[in-house]
Amino acid sequence: MDNKVNALSNAYQEFVTAAAAVFEAKETSGGQKPAATDATLVNFKKQWELLRVACDEAEAFVECVKQEVSLECSEDKAIGSVARRSGQIFTTGISSINVVHLEQMSEAVRGLASELQNNSGAAEGAAGSSLSSF
Repeated sequence: MDNKVNALSNAYQEFVTAAAAVFEAKETSGGQKPAATDATLVNFKKQWELLRVACDEAEAFVECVKQEVSLECSEDKAIGSVARRSGQIFTTGISSINVVHLEQMSEAVRGLASELQNNSGAAEGAAGSSLSSF
């Protein structure tokens, strides 16, 4: 899980760095359109795509974990009811899992991914307009 969080964080940082490089190149170009500006725009688009992939992977991971937890909870409930009927004491060794909190995390990741996808047209349009203004 830490790997997914780190990958998402790194992708975001690289995206922000690439965006800053585009603005810096535009600022230093003085209205000209040097090759360096084109390179920063290409890198910006690449980092944008990598960020979207990282968000999709994080969302898929959260969904997978949510399904596993739901399955385990269902199994625990089924085993617990059988154990109670037979008079056995049964412990699973699993600490209490807050399914509501996991669902909230899943919604947050889905919302971020959706926002990124919705803004991708705006970001690509902004990059295109930046390119055309050179």
